[in-house]
Amino acid sequence: MAGPNQLLNKAFTAGGVIAVNKIVKFDAVDDQVVEAAANTDLVMGVSLEPAAASGDRLEVAVLGIAEVKAAGTIARGDYVVSDASGDGVAGTATTAKQQAIGIAMASAVSGDIFPVMIARSQFDLA
Repeated sequence: MAGPNQLLNKAFTAGGVIAVNKIVKFDAVDDQVVEAAANTDLVMGVSLEPAAASGDRLEVAVLGIAEVKAAGTIARGDYVVSDASGDGVAGTATTAKQQAIGIAMASAVSGDIFPVMIARSQFDLA
């Protein structure tokens, strides 16, 4: 299985508790991120370490291959979007514009940590 290979990481301030391997999005405050909470959130990276509280600093992978926690069955090559908890799920057939963090580099099932090539994109599979 392809492992992580981050090309660009950036430190951000956590806007709340953030677990490791979560998909994150910008918060309402500059230089601050929170866990993504929907497949339509404008995602921007993957947490590389946990943040125990709001105000903590954490490293976020914004380019390359990062490891994401799966919350469902994902096939290699699927677009990966966030669920309500910042975990990765496969993009679904819907007319809503979904925001992918990237493409699954390996198949996964719920609870797995799997590699995702970070390639932000907006799509619908309808």
